[in-house]
Amino acid sequence: MNFDFSDEQEQFRDQIRRFLDKSDGLGEARKLLEGNSENYSAATWSGLVEMGVPAIAIPEDYGGLGLGALELCVVAEEIGRTLAPVPFLSSVGLCSQAISLYGSDEIKERWLPRLANGSTIGTWAAAWDNRSGRHAQPALISGERLSGVKAPVLDAMAARIAIVSAQNEAGQPLLVLCDLDQPEVTRTPVTTLDPTRPAARISFEGARVEILSDDPDAWNLLRDHAAVLLAFEQLGAAETALVMAKEYALDRFAFGRKIGSFQAIKHKLTDMYVGIQLARSHCYYGAWAISTQAAETPLAAAGARCSATDAFDYAAQENIHIHGGIGVTWESNCQFFYRRARLDALILGSRLEWQDRLVDALTAKASVAEMVWTKARTKAPAGR
Repeated sequence: MNFDFSDEQEQFRDQIRRFLDKSDGLGEARKLLEGNSENYSAATWSGLVEMGVPAIAIPEDYGGLGLGALELCVVAEEIGRTLAPVPFLSSVGLCSQAISLYGSDEIKERWLPRLANGSTIGTWAAAWDNRSGRHAQPALISGERLSGVKAPVLDAMAARIAIVSAQNEAGQPLLVLCDLDQPEVTRTPVTTLDPTRPAARISFEGARVEILSDDPDAWNLLRDHAAVLLAFEQLGAAETALVMAKEYALDRFAFGRKIGSFQAIKHKLTDMYVGIQLARSHCYYGAWAISTQAAETPLAAAGARCSATDAFDYAAQENIHIHGGIGVTWESNCQFFYRRARLDALILGSRLEWQDRLVDALTAKASVAEMVWTKARTKAPAGR
């Protein structure tokens, strides 16, 4: 089975990469880090909008391009490669996806064209307890009014609408859409380890909402799709960290030799490469799963999430180690990859929680295989 991207998708990748290279993602990220910019790079986001990125997976009937998850994965990897500070995961990967899957015709007609043309930015509010793997701050629905607090919410200060995980008075989980531009909603910026992915605290005090879904599995489906996109972002960022470390190792001299000639450095670079290639195979499997709505999606998403988190975390750390003392200075760009790796490891649930999901998915798959094998043996002719 060929899991690679098509020629057309690779050509699209080249276009995205050329644009992002010119937009200087790390330079834009430094502006946010030093407090000299808004909540995201408006120039970079505007360029991506002109290229049709927010419209990729939105149906043509609602102003989109009608493409699919594979194209989103391509964009996610390139955004991760440059650490471009744009609300791609929040607005495109989760908000647009949720409305496309669960929104009524009226909701789709109202919001999808705005999301597609970039005039509206969306986000999601599903604060997660990384120890228990459960919603840490359940927002409560009474009628069509939402009360509660969600924090941290990525890109909340720039967003107009949010997909919120909530529950009704009976404890039933709900997925709702909230227009953040109403007096019953208060947004306050919060500080995280990675200012290039700005976050905020959102307080809902009887805010009007529209229910998208009362299916208990709705959020898990969205989270699986988003996990694969985030894994591709991590994959792209890990590759850039590897390239940075390799180039520095080939330029830096110590004891009369390039440090890249020392066996210890070679082993570090090799381990980084192996981890990235392992993550790539899982990411491609995840991309196939979400693009075909395969039954293996929970397994594939968990595998991509865990492997990409490990690869990026290791690459970001070793990039600093190989750079040595200069790697921990404010002027060095190594910090951006470490900050992003640490924050990405907590988005959508912790590495440990996704590991548990992976084990559960593998156990379920093994149980099904055992049942099929047992049934086949009982039906086999005598003597076989």
